[in-house]
Amino acid sequence: MRPLVVLGFLGSTLDASKFGPSRWGKWRPTVGLTMHEDLRVDRLVLLHGSQHGRLADYVAADIASVSPETRMEPHVLDFADPWDFEEVYGKLLDFARAYPFDPEAEDYLVHITTGTHVAQICLFLLTEAHYLPGRLLQTQPKRGTADAAGTWTAIDLDLSRYDSIATRFAAASAESTSFLKSGIDTGNAAFNRMIDEIEQVAIRSRAPVLLMGPTGAGKSQLARRIYELKRLKHQVRGPFVEVNCATLKGDGAMSALFGHRKGAFTGAVADRPGLLRSADGGMLFLDEIGELGLDEQAMILRAIEDKRFLPVGSDKEVGSDFQLIAGTNRDLGACVAQGTFRDDLYARLNLWTYALPGLADRREDIAPNLDYELERFAEREGTRVTFNKEARERYLAFATGVQARWPGNFRDLAASVTRMATFAPKGRIDLDCAEAEIARLRRLWGAADGGADDLEALLPGEALAELDPFDRVQLAHVVATCRRSRSLSEAGRTLFAASRARRGSTNDADRLRKYLARFDLSWAQLAG
Repeated sequence: MRPLVVLGFLGSTLDASKFGPSRWGKWRPTVGLTMHEDLRVDRLVLLHGSQHGRLADYVAADIASVSPETRMEPHVLDFADPWDFEEVYGKLLDFARAYPFDPEAEDYLVHITTGTHVAQICLFLLTEAHYLPGRLLQTQPKRGTADAAGTWTAIDLDLSRYDSIATRFAAASAESTSFLKSGIDTGNAAFNRMIDEIEQVAIRSRAPVLLMGPTGAGKSQLARRIYELKRLKHQVRGPFVEVNCATLKGDGAMSALFGHRKGAFTGAVADRPGLLRSADGGMLFLDEIGELGLDEQAMILRAIEDKRFLPVGSDKEVGSDFQLIAGTNRDLGACVAQGTFRDDLYARLNLWTYALPGLADRREDIAPNLDYELERFAEREGTRVTFNKEARERYLAFATGVQARWPGNFRDLAASVTRMATFAPKGRIDLDCAEAEIARLRRLWGAADGGADDLEALLPGEALAELDPFDRVQLAHVVATCRRSRSLSEAGRTLFAASRARRGSTNDADRLRKYLARFDLSWAQLAG
């Protein structure tokens, strides 16, 4: 067996007793822990103040008489105020860092029965953080007896060793990640892994978080859920302040963010605290941070690092302690290279960076989000709306197919569900309602692309659904070129202009005719 080392405080009250035979009828924690047949203490590291040196010697002598194999190792540790948490923790941390622990050769128990409550808490925290490499040791007297040894219990802080605790911990963790996802049971593995990591970062770190992703991917909603999770765990006390940086332009940007003093500029008729001050103690979400000017970026960096900044027109700095979440649909690395975003601010934001996928990359999550948006509609409008079976199947077949582009991501989906729920007869979305919405989405997306392609009018739905996005883009370009050309040969020359120069003989019309035939299309159809 490896040697067992126990570390603990001398109990200035519990370990004290009158000298004489009667002391052996009293439970004294430090002496008692060396009196157990099933707990062999090879070395006892005893912490005590200078004023308790005599008591420490007295206890050491009694331990030598009942456990001669235990080697005493006294350490004087004085506190100006033993109830000052900062002082006690700091001095114990210094002791732990300096002590020559050897976990490979020895086992350690940290005795937390003696000492002030502050000292006991600090020992617990240092053991949990592995500065003290051992298990906790708790001792207590045997009730109703004069047993001087008492009883002892070792506590392992490795929660994974306890099935019931591990199960509850896993359930709590799953509840947190579900909370971040607004309770939506998503099926995208990569997205779920990302949310798991964000949950850990949210409750363990106050460093800035950068959320990247296209417009409508849910950055704002996720930022608010992170805030609500931290508030639920009592980690923030202040408000959630959200601002879209794209709306902050010109001289007003500085005033909106950092506040101003009365008279700082024309129209400043009163002091303004600014958004950073408003977020004190809470969370600030700067959406589209890439839209800020370089001057504003420099002041944001200072506010993040020093928690202080200078309002417009003021000669006195103010403070605000907030956690920052930044959102952007830009590639900030590319912006740094272009000189439109500060590299030092990007480095500060880039500790925890998460790219939220768009809806088109999470098609398996459309079904649960469909239900979520219907719940939101019910809460907002006070009317519950549901799909009938045929309508739901038809809508999901379209929504999850390659023809559904979702350029606005979850905002598009939310708007689509709102429209169907609004027009649903008697609170039930039927097949006609779903078909009308599908046609509306096709028109909206086609208009946004300037009439990107009309393949749906040329190909049956099954054939279109089987097309890879790559093939669809290529075919749409071929169709558009054919419709602009006066003949099959002219269209072929346009489409194969680069490759035809490298061939000895050319028959662009035949080449194009064969390509169209792959999709059961002909020149006559397109020219007509």
